[in-house]
Amino acid sequence: MDKFVDVLIIGAGISGIGMAVHLLKKCSKQQFAILERRNNIGGTWDLFRYPGIRSDSDMTTFGYQFKPWERDSFLANGASIRHYLQEVVDEFGLENKIHFNHQVERANFDRQQQKWCVELLDSTGQAQLWHANFIVSCTGYYHYQQGYLPRFPHQNTFQGTIIHPQHWPKELDYSNKNIVVIGSGATAMTLLPALVAGGAAHVTMLQRSPTYVVSVAGIDFIYQKLRQYLPAQHAYQLTRVRNIAVQRAVYYLSQKYPRLVRAILLQRIKKQLKDKENLKHFKPNYNPWDQRLCVIPDGDLFEVLNRQQASIVTDHIERFTEDGILLQSGTLLNADIIVSATGLNIEVLGGIKISIDGQAVNPADQLLYQGVLVSQLPNFAMMMGYINASWTLKVDIAADYVCRLLNYMQQHHFRQVVAGHQDSDKTDLTVMGDLSAGYIQRAFAHMPKQGKAAPWKNTHNYLLDRKVLKNASFEDDILKFQS
Repeated sequence: MDKFVDVLIIGAGISGIGMAVHLLKKCSKQQFAILERRNNIGGTWDLFRYPGIRSDSDMTTFGYQFKPWERDSFLANGASIRHYLQEVVDEFGLENKIHFNHQVERANFDRQQQKWCVELLDSTGQAQLWHANFIVSCTGYYHYQQGYLPRFPHQNTFQGTIIHPQHWPKELDYSNKNIVVIGSGATAMTLLPALVAGGAAHVTMLQRSPTYVVSVAGIDFIYQKLRQYLPAQHAYQLTRVRNIAVQRAVYYLSQKYPRLVRAILLQRIKKQLKDKENLKHFKPNYNPWDQRLCVIPDGDLFEVLNRQQASIVTDHIERFTEDGILLQSGTLLNADIIVSATGLNIEVLGGIKISIDGQAVNPADQLLYQGVLVSQLPNFAMMMGYINASWTLKVDIAADYVCRLLNYMQQHHFRQVVAGHQDSDKTDLTVMGDLSAGYIQRAFAHMPKQGKAAPWKNTHNYLLDRKVLKNASFEDDILKFQS
């Protein structure tokens, strides 16, 4: 039997759950459902189970605007974030809105019916057909089935275990083992202290080039103090304002005065390293915020380096050997386990095949109107968070925009809206911006493109986006409505 909803949310991660709450609060007449291909909520925070997994954004901005983060931790581990999301589901009664183990295969918009027809496989493997007036894609931007795992020379000769953090074996025993972690991003820097704490004999982080690292206090003491004297929501909002201001200030200064910010960052690292020789491993050859800064709590990475329980090597891989990795410098890194923290594979819309009247549409050929609506696709929104701030900041304001749009369409009896772009509006960047990180560069063939100017330009500026999306009119020359 076919099923119908007004709004279909695809994905029960942090974006999908946030979108659902906004619908409940602001679009009470809209019937909606959430389709989740996995058997649990949480998305990223349920899939990734490697040791030490945590947020790399502060939790007062990574949490939802409507739901205070009530713990003292500045950053949070994966289990705490899953618990927070479950609290939201329970508090707003979303459990019966989520359909687990429902894998969406394709979605076709029927112009005559002015509806989306969604084909999926349910938890029993049976095909189902759903119809929806409006779709909100909350699938994130990476491939859930496989992380990015480059093929290393002579990889098959290695006699130990090779792991990608996206697929960490639940029963892996790494106690008293020598481990090499390949990578220099947030995952690698999280793994080093976590693996040491878990009993590894020694952990080496092997990087091709350094990354900027910022150490922050593990406990937000100001937030902790505010909560003693103010209602939870007030303390939360004040702390959010402060942390958003700090984020924007650091990013602005990095763009305006990169040499100054670089000097400050390196000086802070120097103070925390006992062996000053290690400082060379924290001197990137790019400016701050050309790639995302790595945030670590209480200098935990520096602690394990100072205790010589872990080390960092900056070099290139010549080839794998039976016992580890031979570097181009001639150094041999012995390893029992190699962790390839080499990043993500990019996949837009969860790999769903999109079409209009049976004609395939490639999302990578489209733009995002106001950073929310996928151009050329009727009644289709896509949640894309920030690359230079907390992902959830964008989810909150984008979800609010979608709710305003749905209410506007209902008020004016419109059944369809589409944002049409011209090819001349496009740039050579994706909506993820111009950071030089590998996963950003790999996104080009998959992600919608960046526009030259508003409303097609994805600014990655929360303060600007909040103002624009809150006040954006739906009456312009781009949005086309049909009754």
